[in-house]
Amino acid sequence: MLDLKRIREEPDAVRAALQRRGAAAAAGLDRVIELDARRRTLLPEIEALRAEQNEANNRIRGAADEDARRSEIEAMRGVAARVKELDGELAEVQQALDAALAPLPNLPDPTAAAGPEDEVVRDTGTPPELPVPARDHLDLAGELIDMDHAAALSGSRFAYVRGDLVMLELALVRWALEKTRAKGFEPVVPPVLVREHALFGTGFLPDTEQQIYALPEDELFLVGTSEVALASLHAGEILDGGSLPRRYAGFSPCFRREAGAAGKDTRGIFRVHQFDKVEMFSFVEAGDSPAEHERILAIEEEILGELELPYRVVNIAVTDLGSSAAKKYDCEAWMPSQGRYRELTSCSNTTDYQARRLGIRVRGERGTSPVHTLNGTAIAVGRTIVALLENGQREDGSVGLPQVLLGYGAPPELPAARGA
Repeated sequence: MLDLKRIREEPDAVRAALQRRGAAAAAGLDRVIELDARRRTLLPEIEALRAEQNEANNRIRGAADEDARRSEIEAMRGVAARVKELDGELAEVQQALDAALAPLPNLPDPTAAAGPEDEVVRDTGTPPELPVPARDHLDLAGELIDMDHAAALSGSRFAYVRGDLVMLELALVRWALEKTRAKGFEPVVPPVLVREHALFGTGFLPDTEQQIYALPEDELFLVGTSEVALASLHAGEILDGGSLPRRYAGFSPCFRREAGAAGKDTRGIFRVHQFDKVEMFSFVEAGDSPAEHERILAIEEEILGELELPYRVVNIAVTDLGSSAAKKYDCEAWMPSQGRYRELTSCSNTTDYQARRLGIRVRGERGTSPVHTLNGTAIAVGRTIVALLENGQREDGSVGLPQVLLGYGAPPELPAARGA
């Protein structure tokens, strides 16, 4: 949620920032300004009338006789009626103002890519020399990724992951949690069913409702990322400045409907409805969020480097930012079967946007103010397995796996799948 004070004091600057996202992003700003102005007109009028009521009450209590008392009471009936009328209007204006503010996205950081294309920040690593055409992850995994039986059970975009790939997944998760813990992120296993206010607070509602699984009978939703639960960990709290930064690494299954993705990445486990992920999340002072963003990106790059994956970092174009992000980096791994880079991790600085919606503040020398929140993927397990299989493939169909995972239970290699 945007800062009303900033909108009030710098309307042209806010409008210009929103228009970087596209004309539609700034479309509701005038309505917000109009409603805020009406609200600010109503408040002093109501306060003045209530002060008048208080003075009248004092006169009534001190009235010399019953006639004087009745006269004061009669005079105040009109004031009371006017206060009631204005209170009702104020409630309507506040409701309309909240509704107008809700869809406005965060103001993009000046350094977010101007677009229309993402900006490549750097390439790291060299794509491996592989057979042409390169095998894809389903061919390499064989029966270890069973889409057919999963489709009979649950429909498309689900998989049974089996055998050595299960051990690889668990090794990836444990290794990522150990690595992020060493960087100051406390491991957390959060709930994956949340109430609507948590999704609203993180900006996924009303922005991405078409991607969210809902359980209407229970008024709960399945999360698409543990960012939702981690952001809400301190909802409604005032944190002591000395306790920041607070950093968490959440491990959870994630669920996405992938509405609108028909015909896109339908083969294999790159884009599925259920997957596991380790997500980093930080609460920091406002002035520290740009540095924290770079810190999270550096951890993501360190993870990809130790997994021996060729990748590139891109600064996401403002027109492709989610509603809560002021700036976002993606790390895209090379996918040999596709001959291109694909998103593997991302990290976003959401500044004070989520904190305002969730009511999370920090106490400092000058009072309280919203914290800044950031999130970043440590490991998106399914996509990481795809990248490891395809980049580690050998001519005979076997797959070499990163040595760094051996101590966490991963196999050193996968034998060639039958028929490969």
